[in-house]
Amino acid sequence: MSETRIEGRTAIVTGAARGLGRTMAFGLLAAGANVSLVDIDGDELENTAAEAAALAGAGRVLSVVTDVGDDDAVERAVRATLDKFYGLGILINDAGIGPPAGERSLFNNPEKFWETNARVWRKTIEVNTVGSYLMTWTAAPHMIEGGWGRIINITTSLNAMYMPGCGAYGPSKAALEANTLIMAQDLAGTGVTANVLVPGGPANTRMIPADAGLDRAALIQPETMVPPVLWLASDDSDGVTGMRFQAALWDPALPVAEAMDRAGAPAAWPQLGAQAIRPDHG
Repeated sequence: MSETRIEGRTAIVTGAARGLGRTMAFGLLAAGANVSLVDIDGDELENTAAEAAALAGAGRVLSVVTDVGDDDAVERAVRATLDKFYGLGILINDAGIGPPAGERSLFNNPEKFWETNARVWRKTIEVNTVGSYLMTWTAAPHMIEGGWGRIINITTSLNAMYMPGCGAYGPSKAALEANTLIMAQDLAGTGVTANVLVPGGPANTRMIPADAGLDRAALIQPETMVPPVLWLASDDSDGVTGMRFQAALWDPALPVAEAMDRAGAPAAWPQLGAQAIRPDHG
């Protein structure tokens, strides 16, 4: 598989100040895209944006402090991107709140669902599920108008969706995954695709606390996300929609059909088959 280039395309990356979002944003910049960096942490975003501008030039970088759960803030972020770059073709929904950390974490006495603070539960859904929906709801019409677009939603591995201690995080990502398949079906024929990308296991980000007792070198490194996200964001992925890809299994040295077969599967588990008993509309 040749090196993927996406010169001239414009991307929004949420959760771009650090972790997976930051790494994917820098990968997009290195491949020639303009990138709008979106995050709620203004100080960290400012540092990331300065480094990105030094790498790619200020003309190709925009930073917008945004709470993706806020309708008006999302509208401002998309509008600022369009005003600066005169277009929008790629949206990577990475902003998220992870499982609890600290004394009550996945790795140390995980919380029972009834012990999770209800406000924390609601905020997790608001950011991970509603925020991704709002970003896509706002950006998609501009992509449809242009006849081309890429929506890439970062969810999580299936077992993390129902892992004890993931009472808010798991459902929020499962909902986003299901919504991705709905998006893909609704967007059919528009030139805009919707797919899921996951690391494929625990990633070396701040969501894995330092006291988890895991060898951080053995975790999936954020850079693993770059080859598949660049392919998904490019013309090379035309026609691929409603899929989920595990970055840890993506081998950019393979022909694309083999890489897809190795790392990909349908999004939202349609392989389980139709379960509902429906009336005959015939």
